[in-house]
Amino acid sequence: MRRYPWLVTALLGLCLAGSGAPDDAQEIKTPSGVDMVRVPGGTCVMGCDNGRPDEKPAHDVAVGPFYMDKYEVTQEHYKKIMEGDNPSRWKGAKLPVEQVWWVSAARYCNERSLWEELDPCYDEETWECDFTANGYRLPTEAEWEYACRAGSTTSYSFGDNAGKLQFFAWHKSNSGEKTREVGQKKPNAWGLYDMHGGTWEWCNDFYAENYYAQSPKDNPTGPKTGAKRVMRGGSVADDEAYCRSATRHAEAMSPPDVCVGFNVFGFRCVRKAAR
Repeated sequence: MRRYPWLVTALLGLCLAGSGAPDDAQEIKTPSGVDMVRVPGGTCVMGCDNGRPDEKPAHDVAVGPFYMDKYEVTQEHYKKIMEGDNPSRWKGAKLPVEQVWWVSAARYCNERSLWEELDPCYDEETWECDFTANGYRLPTEAEWEYACRAGSTTSYSFGDNAGKLQFFAWHKSNSGEKTREVGQKKPNAWGLYDMHGGTWEWCNDFYAENYYAQSPKDNPTGPKTGAKRVMRGGSVADDEAYCRSATRHAEAMSPPDVCVGFNVFGFRCVRKAAR
């Protein structure tokens, strides 16, 4: 995982977000038993002009309403949908599933869609996403940051003070560098838990360092192609700076053909919502 020694606490502040109406968020429980939050559509300023190079420039985005999992996908639910499979290093029903690569996360989205008799979003030959389908998919990078910020205009959903992260996230300073049960910390203003820390969360988008310079404003979905996919949110193995709302990371879609160390890669799902 990349590290940037020059990234200091001073860079955590002054990152703009945008508008939102937290009172508009609504919760549902899906037929497969997952709690989801309806995230209202709106606008925000995505990225951070004082952050890492791939966070620049800060730019306006607008997204439509969507449902997002209230928690990171747990091992209990992953096993239920994926017929007993559980790739996680740390085992526990309420722990977030981890060591999940992008392809497996997308396949879970399809299987969960089929379980609920919805139309799958992913073509499992090309892994292209059909955004018109009514099933589950991974969030776009814009949707993820918009949901994480929940109307905030600061480095984290709760403000600029990194010292308060301990109340909202499991990260390197308080986790013992192992995953903890979902939903134990405070949620953001829209009732979403563990958006900071926990596991790195896969997004649908291909990664490009300079994408923000050319991103469209309305419902951006990332580059058309790429070697890696975007991850967001930081993890139990990361410092405060990597858990900021604007921090970007990227990994290959599937594991390389060499031995690699454990990873804290997880995810949560979204599906479109009526306006």
